[in-house]
Parts: sequence; C-alpha cells; structure tokens
Amino acid sequence: MSARPTEAVAFMSGAEQARLMERGELTSRALVELYLDRIAAYDAGLHSFITVCGPAALQAAEAADAERAAGVVRGPLHGLPFAVKDQFQVAGVEVTGGSRSRRGRVAQSDATVVARLRAAGAVFLGTLNTHEFHWGPTQEFPYGTPKNPWNLSRDPGGSSSGSASSVAAGLCTFSLGGDTGGSIRAPAALCGVVGLKATWGRVSRQGVFPLAWSLDCVGPVTRSVADAASVLRVIAGADPGDLSATPRAVPDYSGALAGGVKGMRIGVVEDMLTSRMVGAEARAAFEAAIEVLQGLGAEVVTVSIPKVSDTRFVIPLLIDAEAYSYHRSELLRDYSGYDVNTRISAMVGAAMPAGVVAQAQRARQVVSLEVVAAFEGVDVLASPGSPSGAPESRRRGHVGSRRQAEEKIFGVGTSAGQLTRVFSLSGNPAVTLPCGFDAEGMPLSVQLAGKHFCEADMLRVAHTYEAATDWWTRHPSLAG
Repeated sequence: MSARPTEAVAFMSGAEQARLMERGELTSRALVELYLDRIAAYDAGLHSFITVCGPAALQAAEAADAERAAGVVRGPLHGLPFAVKDQFQVAGVEVTGGSRSRRGRVAQSDATVVARLRAAGAVFLGTLNTHEFHWGPTQEFPYGTPKNPWNLSRDPGGSSSGSASSVAAGLCTFSLGGDTGGSIRAPAALCGVVGLKATWGRVSRQGVFPLAWSLDCVGPVTRSVADAASVLRVIAGADPGDLSATPRAVPDYSGALAGGVKGMRIGVVEDMLTSRMVGAEARAAFEAAIEVLQGLGAEVVTVSIPKVSDTRFVIPLLIDAEAYSYHRSELLRDYSGYDVNTRISAMVGAAMPAGVVAQAQRARQVVSLEVVAAFEGVDVLASPGSPSGAPESRRRGHVGSRRQAEEKIFGVGTSAGQLTRVFSLSGNPAVTLPCGFDAEGMPLSVQLAGKHFCEADMLRVAHTYEAATDWWTRHPSLAG
C-alpha cells in the first residue's frame, strides 16, 4: 500500500483512480479522506457543498475496500466518491433543494439514480449547492453563495453550481446534477469540466425534485468524457418509479468511445456563432476545436437552427408555469420561506395565461423540428458551450423596471442558456467539455449534441477530441 495519496490524485479521472485501486496503490478510504480534507480546506470559500456525510462515506469506503480485497469489484465506479446536487433524495440525509424553507426535512429513501450508483459500489459523499429549487437566479443563497474555483470572484453557473465547482476543485470524483435548460452543461462549461445531459427519458428522475417535468433531465458532471460514459451507463435505464424513463436497452457507452471520428459528419450550427450569441474568444476556441476534429478525420459541414435565439422566449414560460404548478401548495403555506427571486418567478408562472403556455408549446415543436432538420446527414451537432468565460458574480437585486423584468424572465442578452436551451426543448442529448481558456484564465468549452438516444456517437466525438488535447487535465490553482 502506498503512502497517503498526493493532491494530484484528487484531480485524476475516476478511471485513473480505479486503476490505482486495482494495483493496490490507493484505497477508497484514503481517497475519501483526501476529499474530506480538501473540503475542509477549500469549501468554506467555494460553498460547493450543503451537507457533507463524512462518517457514512468513510464507512462505505471501508466496505468497498473489503469487497475489493475479497475479489468483488462491482464495476468501474467501485470505491469512487461522488456527491449529488441537493435535489436528489438520499436516505437519512436532509435534502433542501437549496432552500431554507425545507431545512430539517430528511429523505426516507434514495432516488433511483443514487441507489444505482451505490449498487455499483460508488461512495456517497454529500449534497451540493444549487440555486433555490433549481429555478434561479437566487438572490440570497441560504447555504452560501457558490463560487467558481478558477476565480472566486466569478460565477460558477447554475443551477447545478456545486455539482460543477466541486468536481473542478477536486472535492469529489464525480457528481450528479439536474438540467432543465442547461443547468448541468452551463456550470460544467464555466468551471472547465464535463457536463452531460442525456436524451429526455434516458435517465430516471424518481426521487428528484422537479423544476419542469417536461424538460428535466439528470446527468453526471465529471473530469473526463470516459467517466461521464461510465456514470451514464449505471444511472440510465427503465424505472417503474418513473414511467417517463424509457425501456430501451442501455448501450455500452464506454465501449463505444473507441474508433475515432474518421468518416463522421459534424454539423456546426452557424446560428450559434453570431456575435449576438457568442464572444470572440469563445468562438475562436470553438473553431480551433473543430479544426482538431477535422484533422482527426471528421467531415465538418454548416447547418442551421434558425429559431435558436428565440428559445429564450420559450423555455422560461414553460419552466415558470410547470414549476409554479409543483410549488403552489408550498408557496401558499410558506411564501416568505422562498427566495425573493424565486417568488418573482412563481408569480410569473401563476399569472401566465393558458394561451401563452400553449403558444410556447407550439414554438417548442417548431424548434424541435428545426433540430431534426439540422441533423439530416450529420452524426453530431456542434457549438460553443458558453458565450465567454465565467462572468463576475453579482448579487441579483429586486426587479425594478421593465428591462430588468425582461432580463429576469427571458434572459435577454448573451448567456450560456442561449446555447444550451435548444437541446432541452428538443430533448436531444448534449455534452459540454473544455476546449481552452480566455485571456483571464477562465475555461471555455465546446458543446456537442446527438440524435435522440444516440449518446454513444456524441460521446465518441467528445472523447476523441479530449484525447487529442490536454484541456481536461488542467485544474485551478486554488485547489492545489
């Protein structure tokens, strides 16, 4: 057995950590201890975690080590520590949804995805910070304002803020987040890690606080594409507790990563490269990434999703209406327990005319058909993952003008959501991964999207690009 693991181990991919365990050079307990020490050292400034379950994690790690010693290895995630957005039910753990209104409420059972990860031998470490009920933007974070580990004055993105910052900062091996309009992909892009939203219905949402049922997806945040593939294979699949989870067989995502991109066709979405949608640095990094894929044998063509910019007028209407429907009774019981900005969104949802929601649903279908058309003759669609590096964190004040109301409701202006929402509306799988840095040292990313239930093709392209570059090996100096 080697000595205490070095700080570098904290930033290894899960696959690399698993290889060390296979060789007897690392134990799950030692890895959990390393992460607990790092959480104690760094998370007071980052506010990635809401609840840390140290004693239970150490006990689970010891059990995983005992199984390995007895020759029982449950899979590639065996002994690897993970954390989940404070949106997932975890038996015996307080789950708040990032809201003070739910303090003291302890889950009685695990969400399906948490249970599947535990069954695969992964070790639960704790719950992660989020915008309140994943609605956002939260004005007053009751568990501390989450920060970006690359620069504590910068925003880590939302709503799966802690899911991305904890992985980027080397506080856990991987995490789970929720993505309704980009809430996994955008934080992952801004924090320089991998964020995956599978096809709608590919992963069970049983035991997960909803935001908007018709859009919500669950997925992993990891340091490598291979890790994302491993986690997805474990959490995907049918579930009698969530009838929207597809009964389709779960592919071997990890096995599909090999083979390269020669002969594959990548469609660059030209409408997502305009100055209105993306800044010069992000566009340059994206174009360099596409050149790498071309050099590896991919054929690149230009495609169009004409109404992609209009998604900012569609998805907030659907989210606010559906979210208000879910929260109505709780709002009536404890209105003041909600953050002021969440209350504003709830009022918008409550006042939404049925005809407006119906129009938004029709617009969603139009956008979805445009995505289908863009996929004709190509395997994967590509765009930047965010319009720029992470912006400065700022406290969101009260809405005091029509302009501020439009910005609050529709996200008018350049934002990561402009690039991610379209694949939430269409239900397609999408992943963001690092592709460079801006002049201020903040991560930039590329987004790849696949056809429905074709995560394997998308991950193959992402893995091939990642293997040809070293962006994913970089980590913030803050965290060691």
